[in-house]
Amino acid sequence: MLLLPLLALAAAWSYGQAQVLLKQRKVSITRGHKTTASMDCIAEGIPNFQYAYIHLYQHVPAKAPEWILYIGPTAVSYDDNSYRNKYSSSKKGTNCPFTINDINSNDVGSYYCAYWHF
Repeated sequence: MLLLPLLALAAAWSYGQAQVLLKQRKVSITRGHKTTASMDCIAEGIPNFQYAYIHLYQHVPAKAPEWILYIGPTAVSYDDNSYRNKYSSSKKGTNCPFTINDINSNDVGSYYCAYWHF
């Protein structure tokens, strides 16, 4: 049995006068019942969201967070081309749903979405 805790976090900070809030809902998947897992990354306070860059990371205890992908204005960019079949995401309104396919023991960890302005 493999349990994947996709940690729900909310990050808020001030950038100039605007406050940005990224909300994730908690998801746990038990292998055998499902082979995919999905979570939402809902953004509030990001002007021109369609042009924003939203990043997704996996964190395994005792290791540094690993960057998986970012969703830009026109496409998704992956840290490693092998991730294209494993992970997927897109922008829908102010949400960036994130999906993990073919769950295995390497997928255990916490997943975070992040935003910053260039």
